[in-house]
Amino acid sequence: MNAKEFLIELLKFKSITPKDDGALNFIALELSEFEAFFIEKEGIKNLLLTKKFKDEGEHLAFCGHIDVVPAGEGWQNDPFKPIEKDGFIYARGAQDMKSGVAAFVYALKEAKFNGSRLSLMLTSDEEGEARYGTLELLNFMKEKDLLPDFALVGEPTSDKHFGDTIKIGRRGSINATLIIKGKQGHVAYPEKCINPIHDFAPVLKFLAGFDLDPGSAEFDPSKIVITDIRGGLEVSNVTPNDLKIMFNVRNSLDTNVDDVKAYVEKICEGLNYEFKISQSSKPFLTKSDNKIVQKINQSVQKITSQVPKFNTKGGTSDARFLAEFGVSVCEFGVRNDTIHAVNERVSVEEFEKLCLIYKDFVENF
Repeated sequence: MNAKEFLIELLKFKSITPKDDGALNFIALELSEFEAFFIEKEGIKNLLLTKKFKDEGEHLAFCGHIDVVPAGEGWQNDPFKPIEKDGFIYARGAQDMKSGVAAFVYALKEAKFNGSRLSLMLTSDEEGEARYGTLELLNFMKEKDLLPDFALVGEPTSDKHFGDTIKIGRRGSINATLIIKGKQGHVAYPEKCINPIHDFAPVLKFLAGFDLDPGSAEFDPSKIVITDIRGGLEVSNVTPNDLKIMFNVRNSLDTNVDDVKAYVEKICEGLNYEFKISQSSKPFLTKSDNKIVQKINQSVQKITSQVPKFNTKGGTSDARFLAEFGVSVCEFGVRNDTIHAVNERVSVEEFEKLCLIYKDFVENF
């Protein structure tokens, strides 16, 4: 089957996180010339397809996920029965990211490669906790001495126009909970109470929206974003016993967990409080002069005539795990204007160009 036919078949699998619904077997059969390793842990299925070409040279990998988020209500079609309409294919996962996976498969089948090894790394747990997905693949590959030198993740990175963005890094994510302690009491006797809201009010301006660093050419500032504030009993005659504030920091390489902790301790000096903080993902950056960035940039420009911008915006992705294992990694894929939305769709023209970009990328790496 051709690339578009393969994509349409792939979209039929109801691979809602963390289920693969047979999609990984389907892909392995299509790339039967590649050695297949199925790695499963805690019910999470992952697939490594790899092919050795020669003893010397570089190992290049494609990395992605076949799991999708739940479809939701209001679709014009069954989200797992794709339809083609007005130049688009509608289905859950069309952009995020089965179009990227299908284009990977096309490139691996059609392209000639001059390096030592090509691999395809796929997980069914990217949209979930990602605890036993790509991380398990990388642990397996490290044990087998199969870690790639370079990896391209097929997340939908393009913004306004296909080909306008290559992601060369991602910010990390820090989650924190701050509890200001007080003493509950009757509102008519405030002198007998310790109101944590009143105590914290002068501090709030130093927390909400505060930039922990100035940012850089590659990263936006690491900003504190409050996600929840609550306290009290939802009545008007009782002061609260405590005030709970939750916040997130999407951090650059210039700010870490210790920096955030030290800042909160400074602004909360004199208050009675508890503070919990954790890093759910770490930031990474692949320099723009790295070979993988340069090669995908050349292929994108050749096929689309767009000059991509390099950025690190957006949420987290599995590229962070590759970076932690010392793999040079970047991300490129179709536009992301309908990801996770009702009536998710991918442009047929974009998908076909993506196939050509990946093929050119492999052949000229």
